[in-house]
Amino acid sequence: MSAIEKKAKIAVLGASGYTGAELVRLLLRHPRVEIALLTADRRAGKAMAEVFPQFAPYALPVLSAVEDADWAKLHLDLAFCALPHGTTQRVVADLVERAPATKVVDLSADFRLSDPAAYARWYGHEHWAPELQKEAVYGLTEIYRSQIKAARLVANPGCYTTCAELALIPLLKAKAVDPDEIVVDAKSGMTGAGRAAREEMLFAEVSEGFHAYGVGHHRHMSELDQEFSRAAGREVIVSFTPHLVPMNRGILSTIYVRGLKGASPQDLHALLLKAYAKEPFVHVLSFQALPQTRHVRGSNMTFIGVAADRIAGRAIIGSALDNLTKGASGQAVQNMNVMLGFPETMGLEQVALFP
Repeated sequence: MSAIEKKAKIAVLGASGYTGAELVRLLLRHPRVEIALLTADRRAGKAMAEVFPQFAPYALPVLSAVEDADWAKLHLDLAFCALPHGTTQRVVADLVERAPATKVVDLSADFRLSDPAAYARWYGHEHWAPELQKEAVYGLTEIYRSQIKAARLVANPGCYTTCAELALIPLLKAKAVDPDEIVVDAKSGMTGAGRAAREEMLFAEVSEGFHAYGVGHHRHMSELDQEFSRAAGREVIVSFTPHLVPMNRGILSTIYVRGLKGASPQDLHALLLKAYAKEPFVHVLSFQALPQTRHVRGSNMTFIGVAADRIAGRAIIGSALDNLTKGASGQAVQNMNVMLGFPETMGLEQVALFP
């Protein structure tokens, strides 16, 4: 195998969760990577197929405990970290200290907030790796591509935030919408809550209905405020309410905005069309058409639509993605491709699964 064809050695830390399994699904079909390490502390010693039977046909490393990893000897090119919030900081700090050439894409919230004080306020404890936080790049690929290309540590955005930010950041940068009148009404499938067994996630507790949660104080609000403020060039405090829907995958955000300086819904639509004309994973629908989660399921796509509200000057924006793919693992692989110099779409070309 020539040097140009040499496969990158990749680790998935936290492979027994939904995002870890989605990473494995995508990486198995990626032509330029080799899965060298899979960790899952509670499942250490088990085959991946014992945890996720769909992987039975594939040769994969046995799951191991993350504390047993010898980072220096593994010679990893990149590690995906799909560990719980809080745990990640110490693991990533140890990894980059022992193997500074290894790049990291973190799927937790641990490195998303650039202000350590904001992190402590929203997550209830001090940040344990503030020096690493300073070098972390926010991993919204379409917005921060050039910074991601040079990064050692990328903080993959949250699923809710990716869905809303892709729809709104171009409009805020263009000063086309009022930053003080943004309402994000978002719904997520069950996998967004993780795989841990909890009473409130039992089938009988969530089926045949859906409900709001984290009302008035959801942790993703801090991430939205940060990125919207950056885009607008001034402080933005967004109104955001998440809802849990009894489906496996998907996020749908219905966003209400008011145009600035006479910007009509048609103008907002034109701005989004221009912003994403060359983006492979963001598709803007025709004016007045709004997206559905079923049309992006299993893909790395985000569908965005704009419709006119009956109130003059206001617009309704719809944004839909698969929370496990573009909202987590697919975007993480997209960032990996940018960081390692692979074609950005490599391993992510799958079309949505419908019905």
